[in-house]
Amino acid sequence: MAFLQVNFFSKCLKRLVTFNALIPIDTFEIPGQEKIERGPMKTLYLLHGYSGNHMDWVCGSKIQELSLIHNIAVFMPSVENNFYLDDIDKGELFAEFVGNELVEFTRKMFLLSDKREDTFIGGLSMGGYGAIRNGLKYSQKFSRIIALSSALITYNIAGITSDYKDEVADYKYYTRVFGDLNKLLGSDKDPQALIINLKKKDDYIPKIYMACGTEDFLLEVNHSYRDFLISQKIEHTYVESTGIHNWDFWNEYIEKAIIWAMEKDS
Repeated sequence: MAFLQVNFFSKCLKRLVTFNALIPIDTFEIPGQEKIERGPMKTLYLLHGYSGNHMDWVCGSKIQELSLIHNIAVFMPSVENNFYLDDIDKGELFAEFVGNELVEFTRKMFLLSDKREDTFIGGLSMGGYGAIRNGLKYSQKFSRIIALSSALITYNIAGITSDYKDEVADYKYYTRVFGDLNKLLGSDKDPQALIINLKKKDDYIPKIYMACGTEDFLLEVNHSYRDFLISQKIEHTYVESTGIHNWDFWNEYIEKAIIWAMEKDS
């Protein structure tokens, strides 16, 4: 298992950025076990949550083991607390970075499949929102979306007033990140609107895997998006079990989600 930390100049963010990479190419074959096929690998772009960075998944989960077992390359960027959205005012295009630039850069640097069906995006909490939003926004790149305990907060913050404050942030922060909150619903930052627009254009919609703990403070918004997907007849998998917003839950379901993502389409 090759574990690398890569620094490169991002044109989208206009600065040097860092990401971690797991590339299972330096393995040895064990007698009696199935031979691993070599060639362009399937890829998972895995996003951290609020207040996290590129080290979270490596330190908190068994992603290295899963990368090796399933022969899948995993890339973990560090993208601050911006919900993986473009900041036009500052000229920092976080969505374009994870949805396009990082994919293209890693494909040039490593032996990866350039096929959409072999390219996945996933994340937890804020990264779950980022995976859904950018998996749909850049649906020409990704075939499957993994969203764990997703911070689908568009349901809660749309139209809030200037005195709003929750456990995470306040009106100023949400306005800074999401823009005019009175125009949030129906915009391309709204995961429901993205689905509706893809359907209208008869464009490809990636398959979605969602998981959330029954004691998670984000359960209600995950239910709302699940119910929306059902109403729109969008192919998805939704699972929940006892659990809170922590690594015990994410470690269990990232394994199940990767197994789901690696399944061949029927």
